[in-house]
Amino acid sequence: MTSVDRPNRMMAASGAILLYAVLIGYIDNYVRVIAEGTGLWQFQAMRSALVLVVVLAAVVLPFAPRLRVVAPRAVLARAVVQSAAMFTYFGSLGFLSVAQAAAGLFTAPIFVMLIGRFAYGHHIGPVRVVAALAGFAGVVMVLSPDPADLKPAMLLPVAGGALYALANIATREWCARESAAVLTVSYMLVMGVLAAVVLAVLWLVAPDAPPGVAGFLIRGPNAPSGEVLFWVAVQAIGSLVAVGLMVRAYQLAEASRVSVLEYVVLPFSAVWSWVIWGETIGPVAVLGMVLIVAAGVAMTWRGRVA
Repeated sequence: MTSVDRPNRMMAASGAILLYAVLIGYIDNYVRVIAEGTGLWQFQAMRSALVLVVVLAAVVLPFAPRLRVVAPRAVLARAVVQSAAMFTYFGSLGFLSVAQAAAGLFTAPIFVMLIGRFAYGHHIGPVRVVAALAGFAGVVMVLSPDPADLKPAMLLPVAGGALYALANIATREWCARESAAVLTVSYMLVMGVLAAVVLAVLWLVAPDAPPGVAGFLIRGPNAPSGEVLFWVAVQAIGSLVAVGLMVRAYQLAEASRVSVLEYVVLPFSAVWSWVIWGETIGPVAVLGMVLIVAAGVAMTWRGRVA
């Protein structure tokens, strides 16, 4: 049975995405603490190692899911693409807020529609195209309320959005027969291996990384503090649960429909930033979020009736 023939269970997918958004919005706000004391690559290597320890410990439990891979090459390809997407997202958290980084990542629905249309022949109507463009305008408003302050580096999450879109398409089109556990574990494993390779290169090259958040992207291996280790552990457990929920959502419904539901991460990220750090956002950014959410609702509605 092809992905076109499988029914879309939107209510179940929506519930999974809502829980994913609440969890991700919270734990990602603490990446700034991690960035102060270690580098992106060591963070990802440690996080993946902790996730794999948890998974291996859980495998012996009687209710643990079976990790049987149906299509190894497809699973590996998806894991590499999603890892690249998340490297760009987490890298941007070194100099952007969670809401800004997430806004850039949420150009993904535009790329999902384009890939779905030209690679798989999915129908997209003019309303969904206009909604996607409105959503992109909202992304720009959240990234930089003043267009004069929009810097090329701020578009890094947009590149992540293109990769994230491909990974989401792959979840349903390439890996529909795989379990959520297989896709989650494979992604964490591949991400950890890639991070370890880059970390080894940085150890050999030993670049002069600035202190604090400024050195997040190029910092080599170091001895992190207890606080950093704590939040890496929280990231590991939280992301394991959250990514599993996200993967399941993309298996329950078509990627072009589920991807727009992820817009709910934006308000949750902003709320958590306010609760945890006391940060607020300006009226232009609020308007941008409204545009993004409205575009997501319009695209979901048109996808349901198309």
